[in-house]
Amino acid sequence: MSKIMILGAGGFGLSIAIMCAGAGHDVTVWARSREKLDEIRETGELKAKLPGCKVPESVRLTDDIGEVKGKELAVFCVPTAGTRSVCEKAAEFIEPQTIVVNTAKGLENGTLKTIDVVTKEALPNNPVAILTGPSHAEELARGIPTTVVVASDSPEISKRVQQMLMTANLRVYSNEDVLGCELGGSLKNVIALAAGVCDGLGLGDNTKAALMTRGIREISSLGQALGADPLTFAGLSGIGDLIVTCCSMHSRNRRAGILIGQGVSPEEAVRQVGTVEGYGCTKNAYELAKKCGVEMPITEQLYSILFEGRKAKEAVGALMQRPSRPETEQDFLNK
Repeated sequence: MSKIMILGAGGFGLSIAIMCAGAGHDVTVWARSREKLDEIRETGELKAKLPGCKVPESVRLTDDIGEVKGKELAVFCVPTAGTRSVCEKAAEFIEPQTIVVNTAKGLENGTLKTIDVVTKEALPNNPVAILTGPSHAEELARGIPTTVVVASDSPEISKRVQQMLMTANLRVYSNEDVLGCELGGSLKNVIALAAGVCDGLGLGDNTKAALMTRGIREISSLGQALGADPLTFAGLSGIGDLIVTCCSMHSRNRRAGILIGQGVSPEEAVRQVGTVEGYGCTKNAYELAKKCGVEMPITEQLYSILFEGRKAKEAVGALMQRPSRPETEQDFLNK
């Protein structure tokens, strides 16, 4: 049994808490909102995010972040934009031996840094890992078989996280390519948002297959330019996460994209759906690609829809009318 703190009581944070408690761990969940914690105490669940998924009574709920002290594992399950502030808030109390795991998938606004880098800056004395891969909270909380990947600079830290989090229904793989896993998990949100736009336009399976295939090509191109292993993008944090996020209605990115394709403004679509990591990540990925001199046509066209007012149909046309070229390019999957 391990002492585990989950920071964030949204859908994914609670799904991790439910899973860990079911495996016999001592689990505490922290949230800023007392109202949310009170709702979970009173109803036994978070109806807005995980209806029907009961939080075990053994899970301790608190709004005191100081309770991270003495924990073996601290899992940060907060949106990308809030990661640095929550890490800094926890820094006063967290002990150096506590392993910190982040589940956010995105790039920090302004700095364009990955969440792994942000976490290390805020918590420089702690071992850090990321948890990523195809893992909808709605399914994880219900014990549906799921596979994810933990990535850390230290194989020993990855192994310890594996041992703590693996259950009969959650298989955890390890990977030393932290940057590649970060970028795969972040940039697939951009492609998933674009996939939703295609669905909203009423386009077909052919279109989505093309979008996903060329999307992983874009992700790999930027990843390699930044020093990631191209094979990482053929794994769980790349193709795996891309498939689940582009194809499932659990995906907030896809749902927001559907609304945009149907004519709803990007701002209103995000308001209706809630946290849509791909919205901000599209801007960050666009800026990072320009900085690195990497061509990312799908990202560029989605950026024009979200931030420049371009019509979705026009963006699709622009992609289809690009100059002809060979499919197999030298820098894709290191070939």
